[in-house]
Amino acid sequence: MKIAFVLYEQILATSVALPAEMFRAAADLALARQRKALPEIAFVATRTGTFTSRSGILLAADTGIDTEQYDLIYLPALWRNPQTVIKQHPALLPWLREQHAGGALIGAAGTGVCFLASSGLLDQRPATTHWFYLDQFTALYPAVDLKPQYLITRAGNLYCAASINALADLTVHFIRHFYGSSIASHVERHFSHEARKSYENVTYREDDSERHHDEDIIQIQLWLHQHYAQPVQLADVSKQFGMSLRNFNRRFLAATGKTPLRYLQGLRIEEGRDLLGNSNLSIAEVAEKVGYLDSSHFSRLFRDIFTITPQDYRKSMRSKLFSVDPGTV
Repeated sequence: MKIAFVLYEQILATSVALPAEMFRAAADLALARQRKALPEIAFVATRTGTFTSRSGILLAADTGIDTEQYDLIYLPALWRNPQTVIKQHPALLPWLREQHAGGALIGAAGTGVCFLASSGLLDQRPATTHWFYLDQFTALYPAVDLKPQYLITRAGNLYCAASINALADLTVHFIRHFYGSSIASHVERHFSHEARKSYENVTYREDDSERHHDEDIIQIQLWLHQHYAQPVQLADVSKQFGMSLRNFNRRFLAATGKTPLRYLQGLRIEEGRDLLGNSNLSIAEVAEKVGYLDSSHFSRLFRDIFTITPQDYRKSMRSKLFSVDPGTV
């Protein structure tokens, strides 16, 4: 796997260092558990040499933009108005279009989103950016479908994060994409102890079909998103949508890469994870809320996916919370 961090003037160093360190932690764990090779992480720019971040930290570009194709590209945030910096690096715009055409995932943070907008890749597509720059962004890029109420947006392989915290959530999603849920959960707990909304709950997705084109399966996915907390018999679902159970299973797996049961379990467990971190419901109540009357079954599935029990997950999310004695304030 090849990951590129694009460097330029007035960059916010945290939007480079944080995702880079999170990915390195994920890669080290994947190497130990799965014997997967470490990713190649490159710091690229239109020129080699150092760039001074807003904080004065020097970041060095070890390679220029060239014909190398990357799997994942980060466009870090800049401080304040990015337009001067964009004009200083015009070669980045066609390079981004080429990388996107080659299949790269591209994640832009804060005002770094303006590089994607300037390239034309976001025309008629959803995006978000830092709250401070919303009005200017709307004026400069009227063709972009700005979604200011969302912290993260996704349009195919293009992702926008409104803040550094949202970039961390997006990076967890990327780690899940490349390394799986258990490693992503491990990294999330170590880098963000506080209870946070999951990527799925803060993201505007242009297309919830996960890039497949089976319209019947898309409709079934939407139905499952709406009814996952209810008793679901997949045989009845297949019949409702006019398919035999065998054909339903075959088409769903071909379209999504998951069986219908595994997909449904994923929806339920992800919502359960959110409730564990952001509510005071008991484990049994959480299980029931997401469609499981048997809390032990919910706990087994949760542990299988995240390699941690629901109880321990809740403890890790709340380990920084404390109560204050009113008499000591």
